[in-house]
Amino acid sequence: MTAEIDVKDLYRNAVDRKDVRKLATYLSDNVNFRICNHAPVVGKEQVLAANQTFFDSIASMTHQIDGIYADGDTTICNGSVDYLRLDGSGHSAFFSTTLRFENNQIVDYLVFADISGL
Repeated sequence: MTAEIDVKDLYRNAVDRKDVRKLATYLSDNVNFRICNHAPVVGKEQVLAANQTFFDSIASMTHQIDGIYADGDTTICNGSVDYLRLDGSGHSAFFSTTLRFENNQIVDYLVFADISGL
């Protein structure tokens, strides 16, 4: 499986569906997660809880991936994301995500996007 398929599957089948059970299948037990300027979250259960909290704060999101770049155990993707707030209004942002893998699981999951408008 290529990095492009992995990343597209991650976004299509886990993140954009706000599915923490599917997200869990990608994460190592000691995953390190950080979104924007928030403090890092370490450990699968804590990362899943943080993602669930974020997922619950929005109605939906859709990522458009423009580029995927892989080098060794690290994959970077970038693009745009459209959010639908709970009040029905929208917000769009550009994003970049860096993923580092060990044994086909994500150990570093670093997301950079301006979500301050949410």
